Amino acid sequence: MTTTYTALTTLSGKAQADALGAALERMTPEPTGIGVFEMEDGSGLWEVGAYFTDAPDEAALALLAAAFEAQGFVVSELPDTDWVAHVRRELAPVEAGRFFVYGSHDADKVPEGAEALLIEAAMAFGTGHHGTTLGCLRALDRLASDGFVGRTVADIGCGTAVLAMAAARIWNGTVIASDIDAVAVDVARANLRANALQDRVNCVEAAGFDHPALKSAAPYELIFANILKGPLIALAPDLARHNSDKGFAILSGVLNEQADEVIEIYRSNGYSLISRDCIVDWTTIVLQNKA
Repeated sequence: MTTTYTALTTLSGKAQADALGAALERMTPEPTGIGVFEMEDGSGLWEVGAYFTDAPDEAALALLAAAFEAQGFVVSELPDTDWVAHVRRELAPVEAGRFFVYGSHDADKVPEGAEALLIEAAMAFGTGHHGTTLGCLRALDRLASDGFVGRTVADIGCGTAVLAMAAARIWNGTVIASDIDAVAVDVARANLRANALQDRVNCVEAAGFDHPALKSAAPYELIFANILKGPLIALAPDLARHNSDKGFAILSGVLNEQADEVIEIYRSNGYSLISRDCIVDWTTIVLQNKA
């Protein structure tokens, strides 16, 4: 079994974190992958990680940590794992109201009458197991059960496009999904094909609403934005402009302790709070525009 390695540290400030990530690229042996992420716990810290196929030079890592005022790197060995097989074993289907999200290995478990959404194990992020996606699917199910029909729907930061697909399953209107990440867009389009929804959902690469297809289809009666607190706050004015009067927004990617701040920002942009639901550490927020 092949052993690979990760090295992780934390430090303050995006500029410092980016600089440390760039310095890691010059190491010998060089890492095969580097990630720089803002931590989601409200601490203001950034995590910098590197992945190595050979044991990293821990003395060099210690020097880099000191030079960039970071915590000491924690180096871990990772055994070679078939992660797709692992996910298939561990990832049970998810039920959220009428929606049933599953992998092909569980095709025999789809309940009769369910709105089934196939997401392969290799594309596991955004399958519905995470509290944010599950919360959005439940919120969509409740809106539909209350009689709302979304004739124009946008899924901003779509990931696997599971939310866009759920809307396209139950309504016949226009559905557009977007993501800032080109890989996510490729994954979303693959999922659309797997669910025979490639002609129902237009998936584009875009930041926020910055794409001609998104602008031309506005205003939207329903907008999903399952991203993070910072981008949600920054997006609020633009989201309100692209949401129809009396239209709904379903927001998530928000830690429970961050929800009040996000709600107040959206209230200041003309929204009324309809509901908020917590699933473990995450809150899903349903709002109505100019209600």
